[in-house]
Amino acid sequence: MKIRWHRFNVYLALALAAAAFGGCRTASERKDKKLLSTLRLHVEASRDTTAFNEAVPVYREHPYMVNIEKIPFLNESNVSGAKVVDVVGGFALRLQFDHAGTALLEQYSASNRGKKIAVFCQFGKKLKDVRWLAAPVISRRISDGVFVFTPDATREEAEEIAVGLNNVFKKTQTWINK
Repeated sequence: MKIRWHRFNVYLALALAAAAFGGCRTASERKDKKLLSTLRLHVEASRDTTAFNEAVPVYREHPYMVNIEKIPFLNESNVSGAKVVDVVGGFALRLQFDHAGTALLEQYSASNRGKKIAVFCQFGKKLKDVRWLAAPVISRRISDGVFVFTPDATREEAEEIAVGLNNVFKKTQTWINK
């Protein structure tokens, strides 16, 4: 049996070139680059009648009220990366915060242990979907700047939120670098 090495090398080179330049795109790359998302993290507040807090409904199917401070302590400008991750029993949204966001998250999680962090989000085309996504209890000090929670959203909506937050980060980076 004869092997024609020069043909083999040509086919190998073509296959490698096709893989390098025409490879698969990830789900986030296929999504619309114009998608944007907003995100606000509010800490739970005591129930009083001041104008600085309000009760908000969390979860659509079986909502419960969480009393929060109206002013968020973190927002989408502090998110340096977002992605949907697989967890036992489903998926979660993983947010990585920038240096300032990491410091604020650490400060709020250390001083408010046992309270909830209510997560508000706007996403979708023209930010038409508006929802309180979750209100996880702060069980420990979060010092690494990573906030992971299970959102009240489908996996597709969660991926849309992550893409939108990553697009906001990219836009802010291009504005900062100009």
